[in-house]
Amino acid sequence: MATVTACTLDGEDGAVGPTGPQGADGTDGADGGEGPAGTPGVSGKDLPRELSIEVVGRFATGIYGKSAAEIVQFHATSQSIFAVNAANNQIDVINLSSLPTVAVANPLNDESLSSSAFTFPDTVDVTDNNSSTTINLGDANSIAIFGDMLAIAVAADLKQDNGAVLFYSLDMQGQGSFVKGVEVGSLPDMVTFSPDGSKLLVANEGEPTSDYTNDPEGSISVISLNNGVPDDTASHINFTSDMTFSSDLVDPEDFDTDEKRMQLLANDGVKFAGPAGNTVAKDLEPEYITVSADGSKAYVALQENNAIAIVDLDDMNVEVRALGFKNWADYDIDFTNEDELPSFSRLPNVFGMYQPDSIASYSWNGASFILSANEGDSRDYDAYSEEIRVEDIIDPDELNQTLSPALQDLYDATGGDDGLGRLKITTALGDADNNGEYEALYAYGARSFSIWDQNINLVFDSGDDFGKISSAILGENFNSAHTENKGDNRSDDKGGEPEAIAVGDIEGRTYAFIASERSGDLFIYDVTNPFQVAFVAHYNNRDFDVEFELDDDLDNPCDTNEGLDCTEVPNAGDLGPESITFIDSASSPNGNALIVIGNEVSGTVTVYQITEL
Repeated sequence: MATVTACTLDGEDGAVGPTGPQGADGTDGADGGEGPAGTPGVSGKDLPRELSIEVVGRFATGIYGKSAAEIVQFHATSQSIFAVNAANNQIDVINLSSLPTVAVANPLNDESLSSSAFTFPDTVDVTDNNSSTTINLGDANSIAIFGDMLAIAVAADLKQDNGAVLFYSLDMQGQGSFVKGVEVGSLPDMVTFSPDGSKLLVANEGEPTSDYTNDPEGSISVISLNNGVPDDTASHINFTSDMTFSSDLVDPEDFDTDEKRMQLLANDGVKFAGPAGNTVAKDLEPEYITVSADGSKAYVALQENNAIAIVDLDDMNVEVRALGFKNWADYDIDFTNEDELPSFSRLPNVFGMYQPDSIASYSWNGASFILSANEGDSRDYDAYSEEIRVEDIIDPDELNQTLSPALQDLYDATGGDDGLGRLKITTALGDADNNGEYEALYAYGARSFSIWDQNINLVFDSGDDFGKISSAILGENFNSAHTENKGDNRSDDKGGEPEAIAVGDIEGRTYAFIASERSGDLFIYDVTNPFQVAFVAHYNNRDFDVEFELDDDLDNPCDTNEGLDCTEVPNAGDLGPESITFIDSASSPNGNALIVIGNEVSGTVTVYQITEL
């Protein structure tokens, strides 16, 4: 019987059907466990930040009242301080390679640092138009260091003649190999390198002889360096043909003679003070220079003139800007030394001339700002002097002139010749109409530090801070001279006399360091934002209980035949701060930020460690 089996074949897949509707959301899962705690952030710091100021080293020359420790600079390669010793006319090289991070036991008389002498010759041959000239050298006034290049500004033996800058290449030990000498102007008083080291700028002060028979012109010299080698000759910027006025209100024919230039500047507030025959170029005496961060501009203090010059280093011209005046009706001032105690008043119609000595600069938001230590200074020579006391105006044996009714009332109310009469002022200003009556009085210095913008407009002034802070801490020792411990004996002159200034960064903040020459006060301000300046700290490395007296105007400042006694000066601390240099933590021998101060009267160099608390 036959069997028949069925045959089965699969058909092709059909088309995909349409997507069905989305199902309902599922139930949320349970929360995960708590993760580990994160690392706590760093606590913020209040502003201004508190700083610790400690003396970590000190060098003593043992020479008093003879400028044995003036300008100080740091050489990173040898980890050494170079200090101008005018008493021995040499540079003292002070090694800091073993500088500790702990304070010295007694900062007042510590002598933990030692030095070696860096000397230079009495003559130097310089090149001018392919011919050689020999300059007889006098005193070293200033030094600057960039990398391993040292520049020494040396006056001529006759300081009204042209001086020279001596260049040395420094080695690992701070010893120098002479490179060359370059002739500059009369009395080169300060030198500084541009930030990139391509230029050295020289402030040629050009002071007159005491009888004014020789009054050289002030000027600015610029020495270019190519691949680290200085040119044989300097370029010079003068205050005649190189002067310019940037105001569109002034045309070139308005300043094409000296008389026109002097009148324009005087109208703007520049002070001129000199005998008959005085000129702009003779009167303007460059004192100190700072250079903008980009190296395009230099700013030059014209101290006696109460002005700052702006130098265009591309066009090689100069413009002089007056600084204006501080109104002592708005601030408190101690103006007499007769009461021998801190006593402050406000004085209408009495003004201070800023007259900075040292200046420094820094950048904020890409712009340059200039800091000034407003010491004050007068022209006081045998043949001409502008300096008098207020009482001399009405003294029949002196000026025999008068005060305005308002000033006479103020004079009487403050104690007459024992009060306002004691204040030293200039005769170059105050009697605007030359009728023999003083309507205003202009005193030397502003007893402060200031910040100016790149156009020399005032941004900040510390007002009466210095006097108030110093008197609160030192009491009757405030405004003491640096030649004896006698309080209040500089109130009639220029107060504590802010002399030296430096600027530097610590932990991301920018600080200004200002030292007062007479009293020895050190003030520190946070200037990170020039429009939000804050006082931070005060320090004074001086013992006011020590008895001594010297006279730095004498050949022998300690002459016992003159009744002077320097026996206890080594225990008095630091006297007469003249300069400050800042060393950042990256370059510092002990890893912390440092400031170094040269003290010309005590002949000491003191190293301070500055750290955040």
